[in-house]
This record gives sequence, C-alpha cells and structure tokens, in this order.
Amino acid sequence: MIKAFFRTKKWSLWAYGGALLILILLYSQVQIAVLVNSWYKGFYDLLHNSKDYYDNPEEGIAKLYYYLISLQYITSGFKGDASFAVIVLPYIPIIAFTNWFTKIYALKWREAMTFYYLPKWRKVENDIEGSSQRIQEDCFLWAKLVESLGLQFVRAIMMLIGFLPVLWNLSESISIPILGQKEGSLVFCSLFISLGGIFISFFVGWKLPGLHYNNQKVEAAFRKDLVLAEDDKKNYAQPETILNLFLGIKTNYKKLYLHYSYFDLWSSFYNQIMIIFPYVIVAPNLFTGIIQMGILIQISNAFARVHDSFSVILDNWTSITELKSIWKRLNEFETSLNSIS
Repeated sequence: MIKAFFRTKKWSLWAYGGALLILILLYSQVQIAVLVNSWYKGFYDLLHNSKDYYDNPEEGIAKLYYYLISLQYITSGFKGDASFAVIVLPYIPIIAFTNWFTKIYALKWREAMTFYYLPKWRKVENDIEGSSQRIQEDCFLWAKLVESLGLQFVRAIMMLIGFLPVLWNLSESISIPILGQKEGSLVFCSLFISLGGIFISFFVGWKLPGLHYNNQKVEAAFRKDLVLAEDDKKNYAQPETILNLFLGIKTNYKKLYLHYSYFDLWSSFYNQIMIIFPYVIVAPNLFTGIIQMGILIQISNAFARVHDSFSVILDNWTSITELKSIWKRLNEFETSLNSIS
C-alpha cells in the first residue's frame, strides 16, 4: 500500500510533490480561518455597541458594510482592516482546487497500488482468497478513504497549529470556573474535553473494526458464489448455500448495527454538549464586563476549531474502522503474494 506509491521511483514525484502541494493548500485555508477569527472581534463589537449609533445610524451602517464587503483594504494598498469579503474570496478557489487535486492524488495512489499488485498476482499459481476483490474493490476503497480522512486529519493538525496560539492569547482576557484567570486556561479546557471524548469513543467503538473486517469476508463469500453461478448455475448459487451465506451476512450486520447504535448514542450526546460548552465557561464574563461580544465570538469560534480538530477521530469513526479493516485485508493479501512468489 505505502511502498507501491511512496517507495517507487515512478510515483515519487506524485507521492511527495502532491503531498507537499496539499499541505500548502491546507495551510492557506487555515491562515484564512485565523484571519476570519480576528475579524470577528471588530464586527461583533460593532453589533454589541450598536446602541452608540442610535443618534447617527448612517455612521454605524457605513461601518457595518465596511466590515462586510468593503474593498478599501485592497485599494489603499493593503492597509487597515480587511473586510469579510476580502478575506474569504480567495478561500473559494483554494478549497475547490484542494478538493479536486486531492481526488486526483487518491486516484494516482490507487493506480500505483493496482499495477503494483497485478504483476505479482499474475505470477501466482495458487488461488488467493478474494484476490480480485482486493485488487479492485479494496484498492478503490483505500484510495477513497485516504483521500477523505487524510485531508481531514492534515487539516485538523493545521487548524490546531493555527488556533491553539489564538486560544492561548484569548485566555488572558477571561476568567473561567475553577481555573479562574489563568494563562492558557482555554487551551487546557479544550484539550481536556476533546481528548476525554476520544478516550471514551475508543472504548465505545473498539469492536467496530473487527466487525467491519468480518463483514467484508462474509460479503466476499456471498458475492463469489453468485459470480461463479453466472457461468455454472448447476453447481453454484444453490438455495441452501445462498441461505447459509446470507445468514452469516445478517448475523454480522446485526452485531455491527448494534455497536453503531451505542457509538451513535455517545457521539450525539457529546456533540450536543460541545455546542454549549464554550458559552458555559466564557459567557459569564459578559455580565461582569470583562469582555464584549466580539471576544466571546472569537473564543467560541477558536474553541470550536480546536475541538473540531480533536474530534475528527470521533466524527469519522465509521470511516476509520473501515480503513483499518481494509488495511488488514490488503496487508494479508500482500503477505500472501510475497510468501507465494
């Protein structure tokens, strides 16, 4: 899997050059997100102090549009504060190109794996269980999941790099329950609750990878009998055989769905708690006059970014378990190819 793409001279430019380009694109997205977070303070403070413009609403409205759509930052030679439009407009082509290029990158990885396995497999005289499925379906699923999960994980790491310093600096201006006004308090809170959520998720969903692996085995056996029956219905796809094979599928799926119900229950509970958590610990500072609305929104957004980065494991637990089962199957396939050849 790894060797076919990253340790082959033919694919080295795509493997390493493509990965570097994706990192640069993701870093650009994170920097834009940090700029938006800084923009929140001025904009929401303006809304918070809207009563100050009751006698002169035109001034307040002019400032509102300045924060939202003004191009003055560009026309003045990049001086002053950038509007939301100026900050966000570059993000649109960057995100679109990143998503497209990542899909192409995953396709190249699949191509490398496919044509790495094929010559080895053609030389094997003995049959390897499910070999056609490994080359076609598992290579496809591996590339698809690596594209999705890889992009999310790298983006999550970039977000942590970008927003942990923001949360650390914002901690200086607020007081939170138990910790009080302590340096880096928001960082410690986000780390504690996010890592705690991942720890609990591990125990709630620890059986899922094995069930996914078993699911692929029973599905493969069922599919193989049906494929063979296309040319020989006399000896394959007999009612009793099909019934027994499908019984194995049903049994495994019922176990899989049951364990997913436990995990979904925990995941839903955790995500709902995290919606209000930053407000529970920070919002009281509004009523004591320590902060204004702009700081609260900044903290809420930065906290959400950090939490979302840590929660990428929780949010993608289904895909992670599936990827682990694919890794196990492809690793077994490679081992079989190497041992026979």
